[in-house]
Amino acid sequence: VQLVESGGGLVQPGGSLRLSCAASGFTFSSYAINWYRQSPGKVREFAASISPVGGSINYVDSVKGRFTISRDNAKNTVYLQMNSLKPDDTAVYYCNTYIHRTNYWGQGTQVTVSS
Repeated sequence: VQLVESGGGLVQPGGSLRLSCAASGFTFSSYAINWYRQSPGKVREFAASISPVGGSINYVDSVKGRFTISRDNAKNTVYLQMNSLKPDDTAVYYCNTYIHRTNYWGQGTQVTVSS
């Protein structure tokens, strides 16, 4: 199982970024995919999740209305579109999936929201 995040960077408050999570090594269309984030000095927190075929989506309250999670099962990729970014969104963003009682994580991508 491999998860590779990309798309992070430095953006001004109010700006947008789109993160990608490219997956391999498992039957992608059979598993939910989650985005977590971790700010310096804080515990890693759940941000968003999407079910195997996209019919069920959940967000942490702090990103509702600003972030959109989606997936393309033909490309084995999950996206996180982040709009109206705030300084509090600054974190390392991780892609995650749970398969056969094991959590798998990507290496993370840094998102910094600052003027």
